[in-house]
Formats: sequence, structure tokens, C-alpha cells
Amino acid sequence: MTSTDSLGVMHGIRNVKVVKSLLANNDLVAEANRQTFAAHGVLAINIIASPGAGKTSAIIRLIQALEGRARIAVIEGDIAGSIDTEKVLAAGAADAVQINTGGGCHLEASMIQQALDDLDLGQAELLIIENVGNLICPNYWKLGEQLRLCLASTAEGHDKPLKYPDVFAASDVIVINKSDLAELVDFDRKIFIELVRALNEHAPIFEISCRSGAGVAELAEWLLAQRG
Repeated sequence: MTSTDSLGVMHGIRNVKVVKSLLANNDLVAEANRQTFAAHGVLAINIIASPGAGKTSAIIRLIQALEGRARIAVIEGDIAGSIDTEKVLAAGAADAVQINTGGGCHLEASMIQQALDDLDLGQAELLIIENVGNLICPNYWKLGEQLRLCLASTAEGHDKPLKYPDVFAASDVIVINKSDLAELVDFDRKIFIELVRALNEHAPIFEISCRSGAGVAELAEWLLAQRG
């Protein structure tokens, strides 16, 4: 039974338990995904970023940087369309699958599990999962990835970690994209890094430009080294 007080707030709705149950079920599927990746010797990387930060461009640059050294498969998450999947395949991805959420703001472990039916993990050493553009919801839904990569562009401002602390705190690696635009958009690198370090002391921070390719080789080498 529910009731509404004088402020219009409804009482008696047990939505917190429902959310916890959904996340718990998601975590079970995520663990199964993780075991699948491990069985195939694949390092799975979940890229979380805002729309327009440059996720697809970064993936393309990484494919090019690791050509001949590591085969990269990609799972593309978007609300609609398949343009990014077409781009990464054209860039040389070993395989790629599109997930359209139809309005959902994040990928879930079950979506990844289903996508794996159409993905040949035997043809890849790295699996890059491009999550739906969003810095909030994707952070709370594990996919089975071994690495969580948070990508932020200089054009978004140096105060991004202050506004979205949870994703920066939970990420294994932070990437600053569009480094070549920093001066044009008044991006203060020092402040950004200080804000990140207040939340996350250990995650390495890479600065790249997908336009010029600067810094991509260093990021690619680090990712390759994480395969163990």
C-alpha cells in the first residue's frame, strides 16, 4: 500500500530492493562473461564516456596502433544505428557486433552475453566494449570486463571528475582525449588530474589526440601489457 504526504512524496514503494535484485542478477551474468573471456584468453575493456567524447575514434586509433600485434574485436553499444560498427570494421577490427538498446542508457551483462553468440572470440586478443554515451548508468552495470576505461575529452571541461565522481573513482584507467584542443577550450590539465587523484590514486592517466594520433601508442602498449 502507498500513501502520499503533504509534500507529494509517495511512501511504501520498495524500489530499492528491486534495483538491488536487478544489479545482483546482472553481476551473476557478468561473472559468467568474465569466465568466458578468460577461457578464450581475451582481455575485455569497457569504455565509458559522454556522447561525443571520442570513444569510436579512440577504438579506431587503437586498432591501427596494434595492427599486426593484437587482433581487436569490438562490441558497439548505441541507442540506434550501426554506423560505429561499420567504422571499426572498416578500420580493421577482427570482428564487431552492434547492440542497440532502443532507448536504454547503458549496456547490461545479458546484452553482452547475447552478443557473444555472434562474436568470434577465437579471433581476438582484446575485446573493446563501447558503452552507450553516458557517465552515470554504465558505471553501475558490470559487463564482465577486466578493465574499465573512462574517457573524457578536453572539450567537456576540466571539472568533469567533480561532476561525475563515481565513474572516475571506479575506473582502472583514465584517458583524456582531444589533447590538441586543450588550449582552445581552456582545459586546465593540472586541475583535471588533481580532481582525478582525489578520487582515484592509482589509475594511470593517458592523454591522447585521435586527430593527430599523439599518445595513442603509449595507451595501446599499456593495454597490451594488461593481458598478462
